[in-house]
This record gives sequence, C-alpha cells and structure tokens, in this order.
Amino acid sequence: MSDAEIVKDYTQNFEAWIHDFSEWQTRIGFDPSWLGDYRFDIKFDWDTAGSQIEFGDFVGKPKWDRRMQIPQQTIRDAIINMVSVQGDTEFASVEQQNHLLASAPTEYDRKSALRIMCEEQRHGWQMAYLLCTFFGEQGIREAAKLLERNAQEGTRILGSFNEPIDHWLDFFMFTHFIDRDGKYQLKMLSTSSFKPLAASMGPMLKEESFHLGTGANGLRRIVKQGVIPCDLIQKYVNKWVSTGLDLFGTDDSASAQWAYVYGVKGRYDEREAQEDADREHLNEASRELYFQELRDEMRRISKVRKDGEPELYIPSDKFERGIGRFAGKRYTVHGEEFEGDDESWEDYLSSVLPSDEDEDQLVNEYMQQEWIQYREWKGD
Repeated sequence: MSDAEIVKDYTQNFEAWIHDFSEWQTRIGFDPSWLGDYRFDIKFDWDTAGSQIEFGDFVGKPKWDRRMQIPQQTIRDAIINMVSVQGDTEFASVEQQNHLLASAPTEYDRKSALRIMCEEQRHGWQMAYLLCTFFGEQGIREAAKLLERNAQEGTRILGSFNEPIDHWLDFFMFTHFIDRDGKYQLKMLSTSSFKPLAASMGPMLKEESFHLGTGANGLRRIVKQGVIPCDLIQKYVNKWVSTGLDLFGTDDSASAQWAYVYGVKGRYDEREAQEDADREHLNEASRELYFQELRDEMRRISKVRKDGEPELYIPSDKFERGIGRFAGKRYTVHGEEFEGDDESWEDYLSSVLPSDEDEDQLVNEYMQQEWIQYREWKGD
C-alpha cells in the first residue's frame, strides 16, 4: 500500500462532532487514557483509490471528489447511507466489547482487543469525517446519529452489532466471523465512485486484517488448548455464522444493484473479476465468497484439535437465517429441512446453539482453567 495522507486541519463541523465523540466515550465507559499515544488520524490512500469510475453506468468518467460533482441526489443519498452504515458498525463493536478488557485471559489478549477498539474508533472517525466534511447538513445529522444509536440498547443498524458479546469466546467468534465480513464490506467500497470513500478503505483494510487475524488465532489457541470441548465451541460457531451471513443483505437486492449502477459499491473481487457482474445477485455472490472462506478457515482451525475431539465445521447457510430466501425457515445445521412441530424445533435449537447451561459451564467451569493457549505480549 502506498503512503497514506493524514489530514491535519479539520472543519468546524467535525471539531464539534469530536466534542460529542468524547462524551460518547464517557457514556459507554471507554476510558480515553487507555489509548496511550494512539491518535485517531484521518487517513486517505489516494493512489489505490483510482481516478476513474470502475464499474456501473458512469464507468470511465472521473471519480467524484466533492458532493456537487455527484450527478444525482439519489446517488448522494446512497453514498451517505453506505458511509453511515459503515460508521455505525465501528462504534457499535466498541460498545459491545469494551467491558471485556477487565477480564482478558492474558495481557496479549487485552492489548490485542484494545488495539482493535482503538482502530474501530478511528474507522468511525473516518466515516464521521466524510459525513461532516463532504455532505453538508445532511451529513452532519447522520454523523451525530453514529453516536446516538447504541448496541447495548439494540438500536444499531445491523443485527450483528446489537448482539451481546458476553465473554471472550464470543469476542473471538465476533472478530473471526463478523470482522471478516467487515473486510468484505471495506473491499467492496475500495473501488467506489466517490473518491474520498474509496481512498479511506486502504488504511482501514490494513488495520482490519489484524482484527480478523486476532479472531482466527484466538480460536486456534482455544482449540489447541483443548479445555473447552469442540462440541461446545461448535455451538458458538453455529450462533455467529448465521448472523455474519445476514450482514450481506437480502437476495435479489435492488439497493445493491443501484449501488453498483452508481459505481458506489462494487463486488469483493471487482478489480480481479474477469466476468461481467450479475447485477441482480450481487449480495449472493459476495456472500458465497465469504462462506467459502469461512469453511476454509475452519478446516485450518480444526486441524489443531486434540485427539478424540470432533471436527469443527461451518453450518449450512440455510440455518437460522434472518435475511434472504431462507429467513424464518427451519433447516438443520447440515442444511436439511427440519420436520417436526414447534416444540421439537426448540429442542433441536437447544442442542445446536448455546443454552443457559452451556454459558454457565463455559464461564464458571472451563474459563476458570487455563482455557486458551498462552501467548506473550511483545509490544510496548
């Protein structure tokens, strides 16, 4: 990646937002002293952003640098929505996770989680900066909402970011599955027709790789340690995969199609793809790439399990879906249509998803032992 430009001077609108951000940190219980010398820099990688629109109906024309260059209000609204949703996820994850710092299993894990939370806040700053700087009063209003919604109150935009993260197994599941979805979303925006948005993605993707790497390494260390049984770990995999798949949105999505037409949001592999996009099934294509990556990653994680432990796997993309053509339908973790009454279905779910008893045993029995492979922090 080329060197990123760091913005030195902020607009008055963004300075006012920073004041509100400080109040948000206090409100959610994030102590700014935890940041040390970390700075929430606004970073742009203009070189990787590209100069011409790369797909859609405006392909070949110069990318838009300012709001007034964007030819239609509907396109401006689409960009504002994309930026707002991305920013919302960044602040939500800090609200979900910051309470875990006091119970980290090792100093390595505490420092890793803190780094993730610092970078998530920086990413949120980046999105708020775009809204406040480029989109006038409408952008200022949307930037304010980033700090008004709250994951602990269930008011964040996307479902995964309202889910409680109760303990460190949830944390590693979240960073492995949900932050991996984040990688996909950022890469799809990295070719955006709005150049400041595209230029924001390079630095964010570089930082995001640490987040999902923390999740994968954490799960590998847990499985290798062998204290928490794989059949219990599997229940948490089942819990988090379905919500990760839902983050890709509805099937046959008109909004995804229009975002592609406008050049606002591309495919995950937009610059590498050899075939024309199937504009009617954009979400499905990205979701399938994500799903295959999950399966490959889980095979690698499962290889370190102790002898006699069952192999870990990714459940069917039909299981427990809340969005798409399988939403609300009853399928097993293996993708078979469930046959049985409501009571039988509830019994089945309790056998494949974490129960209250599972949670109690996890926290009060397994996590009272050396449940994760030790790793030493070698930083400052």
